[in-house]
Amino acid sequence: MFKANWPLPDNVAIAMTDSHGGVSHPPYNSLNLGLHVGDATEDVLANRALLQKTLSIPSPLVWLEQVHGTKIIDCSTLTSSDLISPLTADGSYSNSCASTLVVMTADCLPVLLCNKVGTEVAAIHAGWRGLCDGVIEAAIEQFQSPASDILAFLGPAIGPNAFEVGTDVYQSFTQQHAQAKDYFTSFGEKYLADLAGLAQMRLSLKGVKSIHDAKTCTFSDTDYFSYRRDQQTGRMASLIWLKS
Repeated sequence: MFKANWPLPDNVAIAMTDSHGGVSHPPYNSLNLGLHVGDATEDVLANRALLQKTLSIPSPLVWLEQVHGTKIIDCSTLTSSDLISPLTADGSYSNSCASTLVVMTADCLPVLLCNKVGTEVAAIHAGWRGLCDGVIEAAIEQFQSPASDILAFLGPAIGPNAFEVGTDVYQSFTQQHAQAKDYFTSFGEKYLADLAGLAQMRLSLKGVKSIHDAKTCTFSDTDYFSYRRDQQTGRMASLIWLKS
């Protein structure tokens, strides 16, 4: 598990996994939590059960079918029947302790949000496309609390020295916000993009002031799954929930 000494309200819990501690076999060794990557279903389900047991999470985990979009699901009113199949979205929000929010990544950026008093939480899957299209802004809009009262936690993701992108990505960000250029380094016809830096910029523009970054590159650190590095690989999970 990724561990960080980040400030959290007493009644909010977060967790971010690495690739270790599960039952999956290569190339998914070993704590793969993604059902969609070709791993044996029974191994993934065993890993998910192990995760919930290890973290002593009493509420159901809300697994998403992520599509690099901007849809945020309000999980506060979900019933158990709503959770039988994965919900198609790239983020979830809750003001209830009845569910645990989860996003999966393997280079994309996981973003966890909560308000300072610990009554609202959100989990976001932020690949470059979803980030550019406004998935973070969509999640913040779910909160009743003002953005200045929101805490943001950025998990392990591909780092600024490894995330190679084309001119289209550079233009997509800089056409929206000129200051986005500060998070790209050009070389030839390509760019290196700082995904976490771009997320921090977008959070700041919305008024979020308390932002905490894992500063861990999934591409270079082999303790983590990386799609860019390995192609066929597993998925980590980032979780946030309200304690009962």
